[in-house]
Amino acid sequence: MTTKQQQRMSFYRKIRISLGLMGILPFLLVMYLFIQEQISFSNTIILCAAMILFSILVGFTLLRQSADQLSMLARETTLPEKIETIQPIHLHIDGELENIATNFNAVVKQLNQARHDIQEQSIQLLQYAEDLAGSYEQLKHEEQLRNHLSRYIGNDLVDQIMHSSKEVLLKNQRKTLTVMFADIRSFTALSEQMQPEEVVTMLNEYFTIMVEIVFSCNGMLDKFVGDQLMAVFGHMSGDAEGAKNGVLAALKMQQATEALMQKRAGNHQPTFQIGIGINTGSAIIGNVGSENRMDYTVIGDTVNAAARLEEQAKAGEIIIGEQTYKHMPRTIQVKNRIELPVKNRLQPVACYTIKRKTIVTEPKRDKPSAQHSSSLHGTTHQSVIIAPA
Repeated sequence: MTTKQQQRMSFYRKIRISLGLMGILPFLLVMYLFIQEQISFSNTIILCAAMILFSILVGFTLLRQSADQLSMLARETTLPEKIETIQPIHLHIDGELENIATNFNAVVKQLNQARHDIQEQSIQLLQYAEDLAGSYEQLKHEEQLRNHLSRYIGNDLVDQIMHSSKEVLLKNQRKTLTVMFADIRSFTALSEQMQPEEVVTMLNEYFTIMVEIVFSCNGMLDKFVGDQLMAVFGHMSGDAEGAKNGVLAALKMQQATEALMQKRAGNHQPTFQIGIGINTGSAIIGNVGSENRMDYTVIGDTVNAAARLEEQAKAGEIIIGEQTYKHMPRTIQVKNRIELPVKNRLQPVACYTIKRKTIVTEPKRDKPSAQHSSSLHGTTHQSVIIAPA
């Protein structure tokens, strides 16, 4: 018989002894003495009663001891409603009850470990929740920044900026840039013949097309000033690509303007032409303004020169500085060299003319109108004038 079996027998043994003492043993003892005629009948009754009383007291004592152990075990294993850690129990009781206490302690250990694991997982989940909240706020901020940047540059450049160092991109720095100015010719006279709503609608339609072209050529929209558009190229790709993209954007803008004017002429709406000036050189790009309002823009002599070249450009013309000319696509043929006077410069600027032929046929109209006097018609020649800055 194993030790555990012997321990299990101890409680059973107490119960059997108690029952024996309380019932069977006194009766057998008295009957034995009576049969042996060692005591009289009256003594037998007295002895029997005494033995029964003694057996009952002893049996009751043993049962009470076992009951007390059960009560103590039940009391120790009762768990309160709220408790941080369940403590194991340590009792000196019979073998069977001690096994119950041992198993209870094993369960308590597992429960405490499970509670500890749950607490750790809860802390981790809270940390994950905080990280997710932080990531959400960061993504929300990046999305707002992306939406803001997409108003000024194309999606490809937005992606480059979002994956680049913000300190490098947003700090004030001097770079070689290509600056473009595009302006509607005779806009004041044109707008006086139109209702304000018509002017705004026309500008929005025109600027939407121009901005798409700037973005498609990796340019950055700097600002709108009335009917004038300012764009910057090369802020991400470098001076060579910037000059090339600026010239290509200017050519596309002139072509797109001609197509838009054909559409407007067909709808009997006023039409116009634009002049463009482009210059490449060193400029400062950064945040300029007050503490309450700042613009990410470009300043410097390169910008001023580009604005002056745009002022010299006639309707349908593009004027380009010398550094821009050096990097422009060689597929554009250069024609005669001329000189142009530029405001705030003592000497005239040497220029090169590039001519491309475009055929623009004006749709038939029922009645000619003075509002359409500036529309494109017939066979025209667009001059691209290349000028040293």
